[in-house]
Amino acid sequence: MKFVILTGMSGAGKSTALKMMEDIGFYCVDNLPIPLIEKFVELSESSNAELQKVAVGIDIRNGKALDELHDILDRLEAAGKPCEILFLDAEDSVLVKRYKETRRNHPLSGGERIDKGIEQEREKLAFLKKRANYILDTSQLLTRELKAEISKIFVENQDFKNLFITILSFGFKYGIPADSDLVFDVRFLPNPYYVEGLRFKNGNDKEIQDYVLQFEEAHEFLDKLEDMISFLIPNYIVEGKNQLVISIGCTGGKHRSVTLANELYKRLSSRKEFGLKIEHRDIEKDAKRK
Repeated sequence: MKFVILTGMSGAGKSTALKMMEDIGFYCVDNLPIPLIEKFVELSESSNAELQKVAVGIDIRNGKALDELHDILDRLEAAGKPCEILFLDAEDSVLVKRYKETRRNHPLSGGERIDKGIEQEREKLAFLKKRANYILDTSQLLTRELKAEISKIFVENQDFKNLFITILSFGFKYGIPADSDLVFDVRFLPNPYYVEGLRFKNGNDKEIQDYVLQFEEAHEFLDKLEDMISFLIPNYIVEGKNQLVISIGCTGGKHRSVTLANELYKRLSSRKEFGLKIEHRDIEKDAKRK
């Protein structure tokens, strides 16, 4: 029997993820009292239960009983009944925004600000994150992308690494993305905006791609960037980083940055040690087409 504990920060998407796991064949129980976990595992393994895959949602609502979980997990492992832990996380600013949008209070905030509750929750759940087999940062994940990541782990049985990379194109005229970890300026390349017939196209159009990639500097930039990322990724994984945003910017975020972001995505898409997605933040801003 596969036994999974689904846990993580309040507001990171645990309820949504639990429904997704139910859809792929898991028998799911949310907020099971922690003192009952060992008995629940025993019952789930009995011949009468015939359960192959079980997922239990555990979170901060379990209160002081969380202190017992560490020992319970140790006992299960010693008894040859180890469980896998999927930990959902998100940046504090994203969690605060989600709580404000839903107009809900954080379970630990009481009469204080939401960020105080988040800080306390991180402390209480730190031991679970440290023990986690899988960590998914949902800060930048759409619902369908979260579903795809869960499917990779529990359906496709792909080797999973906890680092998820977002390649993001943007325009400096609209500001540097606040969640960027690495920012690269490609305004050193000639701008298609000033070329007759190219102004109203973007980096997803072949004409723009052909124009930008005709310059040797574009390929040299991509080679050096790919080499640096290849060096950084293993070190980020060892350090425990689980979310990386690589932002590539040009003036308006429509031509050069989109083209090079697409090319970097192609180069990294065959790599298996991290998840990968691409976004073009400003490609539709001030969009005008002939």
